[in-house]
Amino acid sequence: MPHLFEPLRQRDVNFRNRIAVSPMCQYSSQDGHASDWHLVHLGSRAAGGAAAILTEATAVSPEGRISPQDLGIWKDEHIEMLVRMTHFVRGQGAVAGMQLAHAGRKASTWAPGQGTGAIAIEAGGWQPVAPSALAFAPDYAMPRALDAAGMRKIIADFAAAAQRALAAGFQLLELHAAHGYLLHEFLSPLSNQRTDAYGGSLENRCRLVCEVTAAVRGVWPERLPLWVRISASDWSEGGWDVEASIELARRLRPLGVDLVDCSSGGNVATAKIPLGAGYQTGLPNAFAGKAACQRERWA
Repeated sequence: MPHLFEPLRQRDVNFRNRIAVSPMCQYSSQDGHASDWHLVHLGSRAAGGAAAILTEATAVSPEGRISPQDLGIWKDEHIEMLVRMTHFVRGQGAVAGMQLAHAGRKASTWAPGQGTGAIAIEAGGWQPVAPSALAFAPDYAMPRALDAAGMRKIIADFAAAAQRALAAGFQLLELHAAHGYLLHEFLSPLSNQRTDAYGGSLENRCRLVCEVTAAVRGVWPERLPLWVRISASDWSEGGWDVEASIELARRLRPLGVDLVDCSSGGNVATAKIPLGAGYQTGLPNAFAGKAACQRERWA
């Protein structure tokens, strides 16, 4: 990894090396609020020398949470504690980043250690939404298929969350379009069976991701980088794959995306993923080798 410790500049932001701390769900929030736990979790990684420190998947709406204990940024009251976090992270020489997310059909589930599967409405759960009325797994709730108004709200929620992230002092945003959450659900033909302008063809399935990206870039300053995290493969026949990922990247670049963060899986509960050391490294390598669009190299 000859470039691992070299600095990198994206737009007006300087990264001291090419090590980024990926989002890691902490399941330690109440009503979406960050706490001292999050300050210590992210601050210690910043003090450890990584260049970019990203929050866990941060919900753009209450119904966009994976669990009731997820971090959120759907209201202005969330900003105050986040300012403390970004101030500390930046004080350690790192770049403070936030991953904006909506859990889609994988929302309203128990946090690890508290239970499995869906939380019933009467137990404090809520109605998940998705591109199509297809449950992720038998013990997950059946989602409600989004209508036009619902998709407009999703787009507006992401844009409003981006504005709050800016007010909180973040210098980097990442849109979560991976791991079977809402934006990934729209991309994959295995979870998107719509027959309108948001389903069917690859162009249609990419539409919501592109609209969310454009809305966020519209309020996120040009001087600050924007990333998109994808699952480059569903690991399932007929699902989202590397070739589709390359086409999505070609559509995202002119919308102002600076880096595509490649992960995989999460959208098919029964997928046979070839787990093992470095099992995902072939996906970004294939992505980088085939893609016509320019992309920065991160370890």
